[in-house]
Amino acid sequence: MQQVRRTSLIAQVTEQLRAEIRSGRWPVGSRIPTEPELTELTGTGRNTVREAVQALVHAGMLERRQGSGTYVIAMSDLGGTLAKYFADAVERDILELRQALDTQAARLAAQRRDDADIAMLNRLMQERLRAWDEDDPGAIHADIQLHRAIVVASHNAVYLEFYDSLLPVMEQGIRSRTAQAGGSYHAEHAELVNAVIDGDPERAARAANCFLSSLIAEYPER
Repeated sequence: MQQVRRTSLIAQVTEQLRAEIRSGRWPVGSRIPTEPELTELTGTGRNTVREAVQALVHAGMLERRQGSGTYVIAMSDLGGTLAKYFADAVERDILELRQALDTQAARLAAQRRDDADIAMLNRLMQERLRAWDEDDPGAIHADIQLHRAIVVASHNAVYLEFYDSLLPVMEQGIRSRTAQAGGSYHAEHAELVNAVIDGDPERAARAANCFLSSLIAEYPER
């Protein structure tokens, strides 16, 4: 009976942590609270918290990073499964998928963005600009969050969940390209964001398509 109660408690805490992720309070790409903070949040012991976190790691929603902490990599078990699948994909294939996703997301965002989306895009654009120019270690994260904000502005929850499953492999690809060739692409990002803010769907879609086409061109056809 004691083991049954303990298993039930772990399941409850796992669901509590999952709810924090699904609600957006712990967004994809963010680091979750530390173990002591989680014990306080859940009102349970460290072992229970540790096993609940591990359950979400196995589900593909969380990822432990040595010396850094535990990060959200997907908003659902399905997103986690997709993230694991994409992790082994060829970079050109990922970019071609992104081209389709980002182009339509930009078009929808230009049609549907509201004042909150515009404020978010302006803020993230400035954060990305500063981070790249100052060679900030968080520059790649700032880049990803800007692209994600465009998908958020599309106001399509299914679109966003699928896109979130791509974020870990997107980050890996950006790190690889930056290490090899650098390049800030400030002008391309500014054109994309401004087109969305201006409410011009075709211009926004064209900007996203051209940007991804230039990246794809760096990879040879198979």
